[in-house]
Amino acid sequence: MTFKDYFSKQASAYSTYRPRYPDALFEYLASQCDRCDRVWDCATGSGQVAMSLVPYFKKIIATDASASQIENAAPHPLINYRVEPAEQTTIETHSIDLATVGQALHWFDIERFYVEVKRVLKPGGILAVWCYQLLSISEKIDPIIEEYYHQIIGEYWSPERQLIEEGYRSIDFPFEERVTPQFQMEAMWSLDRVFGYLETWSATQRFISARNSNPIDLIRDRLSDVWGDIHLSKLVRTSISMRIGEFKSDVFT
Repeated sequence: MTFKDYFSKQASAYSTYRPRYPDALFEYLASQCDRCDRVWDCATGSGQVAMSLVPYFKKIIATDASASQIENAAPHPLINYRVEPAEQTTIETHSIDLATVGQALHWFDIERFYVEVKRVLKPGGILAVWCYQLLSISEKIDPIIEEYYHQIIGEYWSPERQLIEEGYRSIDFPFEERVTPQFQMEAMWSLDRVFGYLETWSATQRFISARNSNPIDLIRDRLSDVWGDIHLSKLVRTSISMRIGEFKSDVFT
């Protein structure tokens, strides 16, 4: 499977505009591990998840197939960034307590990734994968974002996007799965932050490449009108869909 690089071009914007996960998510993940020595954050992007894992783990290995993403990741002495694909890394065998994938599993060769996860996880280690849905802001704003997502740039989403819409529930998950609590991202965003986030979408970038115009311009005025005072920030919410499971070496080796 060829690496589908839809994010290197906007790597700097990605690090600036992508939403931040709640601290409670990472506290929960750490609580699921027997030990918190080493964690692998796969497809780390700009290092958002890796940075959030710092308070809970002694060492973080953060990989991404995109060199541009790694170049824009926030440095930290506990984080070892590596430009490596999800399916083949230089991580030592049976050395990882937790492997995480935030909003990226759908881009992988999933079967090959699982083989790599089983190689690097310690027996009893944990794999956690999650994705998040569309933003929800208000009754007037949400329909415009939904129209943008489905109608304006809809044809430019890759087929893998369907896996996110299904909350990863349709993906085979050959680990001893655990029931997870429900997590939600909440933040106060300006209108410019919303526009910046929409521009990081892979379908937005594919639209721009195909048509040499920015599709956000098609909703900019309408979204500005319903926003009200553009200098004020609004509460943005989005739900997280997570699957988490334990690697049982006696079952899978």
